[in-house]
Amino acid sequence: MLLRRFTEADAGPLAALYGDPRVMRFITPQPPSLAEVESDILPAYLREYQELADGLGSFAAIEKATGQMTGRFSLKPANSYGLAGGTELGYRLYPAFWGRGLATEGARALIGSAFGRLHLDLVVATTMADNAGSWRVLEKCGMHRVRTFRYPGADLMPGAEHGDFVYELARDDWARQEPKRRS
Repeated sequence: MLLRRFTEADAGPLAALYGDPRVMRFITPQPPSLAEVESDILPAYLREYQELADGLGSFAAIEKATGQMTGRFSLKPANSYGLAGGTELGYRLYPAFWGRGLATEGARALIGSAFGRLHLDLVVATTMADNAGSWRVLEKCGMHRVRTFRYPGADLMPGAEHGDFVYELARDDWARQEPKRRS
């Protein structure tokens, strides 16, 4: 899999990703429309490339063999509810690519870049407690669950009443894990 910057030509595939209720089940009860992706979401991603340090932002995940978009990964200053600092890791994959290890592959690549190339100190992520697939990816990447929080109005979507997990990985912990990843 290859991670690359988004382009304006990615609006349709990105809207298809964000419009899939299976992808968005743990993210929002109302997925964005194609118009919202074209007018708000994709332009924000493109602006990130000028506003954030090189290596940060949102990236299209591309299957090398076919050139098909498999999803979206991100690494940027944490701003999600429940987080208090660090650099936030995020990912979404089309269901056709679930279960192939691509989420773990992309997440590990961004974590490696965060600590190895960008020299950041802390990578963080959140996931709904009910989203076992996502928190398993974070744990495979060496991240540690540090707390659970609840959104105000936990009736936002099914499962929200069980809360969200916060995961963290500090650079020192990642460095200690590095020899294990190579073997």
